[in-house]
Amino acid sequence: LSLVLVASPSSAWWEYGHESIATVAALNVEPETRREIERLLAKAELLETPTCPASTIEEASYWPDCIKKLGERFSYAYSWHYQNVDICKRFDQKSACKDGHCVSAQIDRNAELLADETLPDRERVMALAFLVHFVGDLHMPLHAGDKSDLGGNRFKASYGVIPHRNLHAIWDGYLADRGISSPPAEPRGIVSELTPEQRSAWSLGTTEDWARESWEVARQFAYGSVMTDPCGALPETEPVIDEATTRRLIPVVREQVAKGGLRLARLLDEALA
Repeated sequence: LSLVLVASPSSAWWEYGHESIATVAALNVEPETRREIERLLAKAELLETPTCPASTIEEASYWPDCIKKLGERFSYAYSWHYQNVDICKRFDQKSACKDGHCVSAQIDRNAELLADETLPDRERVMALAFLVHFVGDLHMPLHAGDKSDLGGNRFKASYGVIPHRNLHAIWDGYLADRGISSPPAEPRGIVSELTPEQRSAWSLGTTEDWARESWEVARQFAYGSVMTDPCGALPETEPVIDEATTRRLIPVVREQVAKGGLRLARLLDEALA
């Protein structure tokens, strides 16, 4: 418990969530795609980020968060990880995506770069890492919808006995960790529960479709789990996500991880197979 209390990561899904979505994707891509991913990531040293490795798809999934520590070198990408679309207004992605600086636009952009075989391998390796990461970001609901609170970063809440967190951190890590590790645990456990119909249906759609869906999850479950009316007044006292609420949210988290992984697999197949 003491280790959990001192931890305060700010990365979306933390490492576990991103790695899990990447693994779900790796389990579902075509063999040809898997070979090309391995070929590209074998050249990850071209990125020249020795403190931020990307030699496996799981490492690559976290690389765009790791490079934030490198200061100005990659500061241009900071706004690419999210889009703050107000959950209490009509869904409007464009207002949160000026000049392509949002997660949805960067998914599309990096998918195109990855597919372009005329580009140097360095650019394609970087596009691969960004693509894997940003699909994960988009499926963390509070990177797709917010309540004028920086995606829940300013919304104070407690997670069980862990006090004075914020809603973003709870969904980013504590709740994600609990959901992914619940039986059947880990990415293979999540995949094992999927029906053929779910695999087929969940991989469909456009980036905007997925953004709208995550935005709705933010409204209904992220904010809806701690507020009677997600668009009403903020709670007077710090809400607590208790065990009963956590159990209701675990299937939501697992579904987001599954959808993110299946959709990422489709994008990778389209770009590389």
